[in-house]
Amino acid sequence: MSLFLFILLACLRLHGVFGVDTEEVSVMEGDSVTLNIGVQTDQEDRIIWYYKGIRIAVISGDHSYTCTDVQCNKGNERFRARLELDHQTGSLTIMNTRITDSGEYTLVIFSRFSDSEKIFSVSVHGVFGFDTVKVSVIEGDSVTLNTGVQTNQQDGIIWYYKGIRIAVISGDLSKFCTDVQCNEGTERFRDRLKLDHQTGSLTIMNTNLEDSGEYTLVISNIFSDNEKIFSVSVHGVFGFDTVKVSVMEGDSVTLNSGVQTNHQHKIIWYYKGIRIAVISGDLSKFCTDVQCNEDNVRFGGRLKLDHQTGSLTIMNTNLEDSGEYTLLISSFFSNSEKIFSVSVHDPNSDSTPFLSRLQAVVVVSVSAGVIAILLIVAVICCCKCRARRKANRTKRGRQASGAEDSSPDQRNTFLMTDLSDSNLHQAEAANETPS
Repeated sequence: MSLFLFILLACLRLHGVFGVDTEEVSVMEGDSVTLNIGVQTDQEDRIIWYYKGIRIAVISGDHSYTCTDVQCNKGNERFRARLELDHQTGSLTIMNTRITDSGEYTLVIFSRFSDSEKIFSVSVHGVFGFDTVKVSVIEGDSVTLNTGVQTNQQDGIIWYYKGIRIAVISGDLSKFCTDVQCNEGTERFRDRLKLDHQTGSLTIMNTNLEDSGEYTLVISNIFSDNEKIFSVSVHGVFGFDTVKVSVMEGDSVTLNSGVQTNHQHKIIWYYKGIRIAVISGDLSKFCTDVQCNEDNVRFGGRLKLDHQTGSLTIMNTNLEDSGEYTLLISSFFSNSEKIFSVSVHDPNSDSTPFLSRLQAVVVVSVSAGVIAILLIVAVICCCKCRARRKANRTKRGRQASGAEDSSPDQRNTFLMTDLSDSNLHQAEAANETPS
């Protein structure tokens, strides 16, 4: 009995209670939505909720520690008191949903026997078919995201990049900030943001590839809150391509930088815009995961940096490690970027990636075609051989029949001819003999 219990607990620890599927949730903008975990917690459980890798809610089984949104992460006020945790189950409710609340929410339950995960993919749909403004720019150029309004003393304008506040301006200019001034843990744009005091429009200067993504504008006044989304695409000058990497869940994968570091190089890795690893050429600065960003425990010590090249290894991969990883290499002369699109596949899933299925179909089709051609050739050769044998038998039969039909005079003539030839050869041989 004890052995069975041990095996059962080991399986729970390896596979978790939820499996690997993502639960799809849809809600209309302005309504509330509850993400149900489907289990009862106890005093030894600890529940953590993440939104796009950022911790947004925590509750311990004995309620000794509970937090939501900005209480859990000082620099994150993404939901602005719109989150509610159920103390009995740990389920999370998002109130007064907005278009920008769409995305992946990850639930992690830590208990004495197992660590379990569950992913909710939330889609918030606008009541009036809210559209996203698409903006395209060449790397290195500047781009302005226009609000289309004139601010007044009652308006407050806030800009978000992938849910992180990057710029704020109040109508009376009593509050004004960009980038790290608005959020201590964010140095994503490094003084490349500029706000228009009259309109609140945002300009991104000297754009780079990892500036691509969704920018959300929130305009608040005493009557209502309005939102607008800008989808920005930054294209490389030389047609920068994304390196696609595929790995099976549980295996390790290395994202190769392709360079040798030196004292002038600084290498920074980002995952979905969040810094996850840093190394300087002289090794004076070195960190991975939570060491680089104390609010980010996304990888749980599964990252490893190569000191010589700055290449990043992700160990014991899981499905939610999939996504874009951006490598930024800074030197005295220039900055360069490289994007890796990582796909982690479930080895036990019945659904094989499309490319693999296509390759399998092609291989089977080609093999079947080759076999069919070989069979046809074999049949043709066999038919030809049979026809040739039949023709030879017919020919021999005709020859034999012709020999039997020959007259005695003909046979004597043949015999005399043979004897004459023999006598002639003997005479020639006698003449050649020396005297």
